[in-house]
Amino acid sequence: MKIIKQFGIIFSLCWIATVIEELLPIAFPASVIAMLLLLLCLMTGVLKIDHIREKSDFLLANMAFFFIPAGVNVINYLDILKANWLPLLLICVITTVITFAATAYSIRLTIWLLGRRKGADR
Repeated sequence: MKIIKQFGIIFSLCWIATVIEELLPIAFPASVIAMLLLLLCLMTGVLKIDHIREKSDFLLANMAFFFIPAGVNVINYLDILKANWLPLLLICVITTVITFAATAYSIRLTIWLLGRRKGADR
């Protein structure tokens, strides 16, 4: 029963996010809305992490499985990919570099903040 309850909570948030997405006057992904709703519920205490821990861990551990249909579906668009390979390659390289830089600076900022915190604790 615990498993059904946890899946119910997660899928209910996803359904609510889909409804919100339809009501919004601008295009905004339901998945992002669902994550924001989950964050809001966790921060306000409406949900506790133990309410969803087991099933969210399961979904995260098997995340690669959920990308298989999207990856296979790329085959349907090979003609578009062939026609636009250079812009796509440039976008991939540039965004990868930006992601690496953002990650590196985030880690540096976190280490710096932790160092300041340890200095203040003394």
